[in-house]
Amino acid sequence: FAADYISLGIREPVYEVVEVKANGSVSTEKISRRQLLKSSGLRLRDTRSVDPSLWLMNSMPSLLVREQAILLNLGSLRAIAMHERVLIFNYNSPGGKVFLELLRPRLNPRNINGGPAMPFQLEVVEAALLSRIQRLERRLMHVEPRVAALLEVLPNRLTGDVLEQLRLSKQSLVELGSRAGDLKQMLIDLLEDPHEIRRICIMGRNCTLDKVSDDMECAVPLEKQVAEEEEEEIEMLLENYLQRCESCHGQAERLLDSAREMEDSIAVNLSSRRLEVSRVELLLQVGTFCVAVGALIAEEYSA
Repeated sequence: FAADYISLGIREPVYEVVEVKANGSVSTEKISRRQLLKSSGLRLRDTRSVDPSLWLMNSMPSLLVREQAILLNLGSLRAIAMHERVLIFNYNSPGGKVFLELLRPRLNPRNINGGPAMPFQLEVVEAALLSRIQRLERRLMHVEPRVAALLEVLPNRLTGDVLEQLRLSKQSLVELGSRAGDLKQMLIDLLEDPHEIRRICIMGRNCTLDKVSDDMECAVPLEKQVAEEEEEEIEMLLENYLQRCESCHGQAERLLDSAREMEDSIAVNLSSRRLEVSRVELLLQVGTFCVAVGALIAEEYSA
């Protein structure tokens, strides 16, 4: 594989990533694409969704499940989760920082409260979804009071500053609604594909999926039981985040509709004012014409 890069005269990409292991240890390392593919069992095309150099090409959120890894592309968070570790690209991005803040406490045994620990890859997936949802909710909490305040003063207070704030708020809502909508669709697609959920459940276990029935087959019956229970947990987890995402998306759309209605009201208000100005101008023109005619008549009689 490396020889192919050399023969083509292409420099093999090297990624700087943060590695978080299941025991909670964190380290920064540099890993070549060849090493990444070998250690994760991925193919070259799989890494496109998390490759930082292809940022603009992979803006849509995605959660791709492969045999030995889960590829996460959620906003500025790009990561590859495996059975015992996760590699985080762009770890200094807002999404990467929030993800690390949420993941590390979850790996601390003291925070389990005596309950059974979730598999590491599920902890990673939940922390990733939670970090993305929380960022969207915070944006909504930031823009919502601003829009509400603008709707109170408009359309009575039509100043350039207020109209500019309305434009910026509307732009923020469009972006927020788009991102929440994309994440919602990703969750819906995942929930409608039980095969992908089962692939997550058997990761790291001596289990396979029947090619015909798609049922889980495990060497140890207990592992099958645990995997089936995890399948239900994953579905409940995804449903929970789907509801939160739907709430965020719906509220953003409602605020955007209100802002658009206010823009329409402002347009009608301005149109009414323009008509009033035109009416006054017409009256002035008529008055001027009458004065001119009167002056002309007076001049004729005086002559």
